[in-house]
Amino acid sequence: MRILISGAGIAGPVLAYWLTRHGFSVTVVERAPALRKTGGHAVDLFRPAMNISEQMGVLPRVEARATGTNRMTLYPEGARRCVRVDLAKIFGATSDRHVEIMRDDLSEIYYDATREDVEYVFGDSITAISPDGAVRFENAAPRRFDLVVGADGLHSNVRRLAFGDESRFSAFIGAYFGVLNLPDASGLDGELRMHVGVGRTAGVYGARHLGDARALFLFRSECELDYDHRDVPRQKDLLRNAFGGMHTDVDRWLDELDRTPAFYFDSITQLRMDNWSRGRVTLVGDAGYCPGPAVGGSTSLAVVGAYVLAGELARAGGDHERAFPAYERAMAEHVRGSHAVALSAAKTLVPTSRLGVSGLVQGSRLISALPAGPSRALLRLTTKSARLYNSMTVADYPPSPATSGSRVGFAGDPGGGFGVG
Repeated sequence: MRILISGAGIAGPVLAYWLTRHGFSVTVVERAPALRKTGGHAVDLFRPAMNISEQMGVLPRVEARATGTNRMTLYPEGARRCVRVDLAKIFGATSDRHVEIMRDDLSEIYYDATREDVEYVFGDSITAISPDGAVRFENAAPRRFDLVVGADGLHSNVRRLAFGDESRFSAFIGAYFGVLNLPDASGLDGELRMHVGVGRTAGVYGARHLGDARALFLFRSECELDYDHRDVPRQKDLLRNAFGGMHTDVDRWLDELDRTPAFYFDSITQLRMDNWSRGRVTLVGDAGYCPGPAVGGSTSLAVVGAYVLAGELARAGGDHERAFPAYERAMAEHVRGSHAVALSAAKTLVPTSRLGVSGLVQGSRLISALPAGPSRALLRLTTKSARLYNSMTVADYPPSPATSGSRVGFAGDPGGGFGVG
């Protein structure tokens, strides 16, 4: 059975790995001419994605590429004093298995785990999908596949072809974010520096193995801004207007906008769809259920979604009419929870009032001051994301006969499944 995946970011290679393990023949098409190495930003892997990565045999590489960010210095806008936060304590309290890693590094690791067994086609894109599985491409000759999966992100081309214009499903949640590379991370040494004000948050961090740093900007807007997604100068001006004069550190980061080798800007938007499948086409990760870039657990959700989709296809013997609805049922609660958490996280990360800024600062100070036990209890009582991730479970999918009896499931978890932290 031949399956075409659009997108070689995170969900695409993970899905390709598990489909291959279940005996399917997989092709991945990626619009970019090579694996994307555009700088990117840090993403979080929680327990289920860590377990999946371990079963893929890539966990040592994932852990070796961890950013190593273990503390945060928080500067409230206009205040004289900063607050120092032990991030290791917070991560340890919210999840018993977690790593922060640069998105590009993670994408490369998953790609490397699949490139020997999966056909990758770079520099091409799908232009049409017929109900019978015939697919047309921008450059390559037409081919026929049994199934097509869109793993091509928030602005999915496959979703547009199968479901219609993105505006039908996207919900702007009131904020924007930008990421740019800075030339030197030598002074950070495992530190995240954050400046927080009403309606705007800016921070900078590095990674152990990187020679540069990343600056992250999030700001609120009551309405969607007028700009073209290809108009980078306009996007940079939006950041300058939103953050100018916040702090001398932030002004210095903004000075790098015209020199940065990598820049990303987008709205913080959720994808809200009643279903993610139509005929022979389905969606996975941000293409189908993005909770919101920079504020939701979209990376872990994408990894889990890819694992579940492959497992349901294997369980149904490749019958998509059975597998796709089962995949959607298995992921529905996780997606709803992630969407709700993202809305809450956006309000916390980008406070809407001075009271919100004060609450963020005082809460961080309290958690840092308490011993590990009480701070863990406080976080689990007050952090919606912790409750979501710790309650999420995913089924264990036994291997297909075509996989030579190798076990794909997760040993050591009660009930044959595994939790997420």
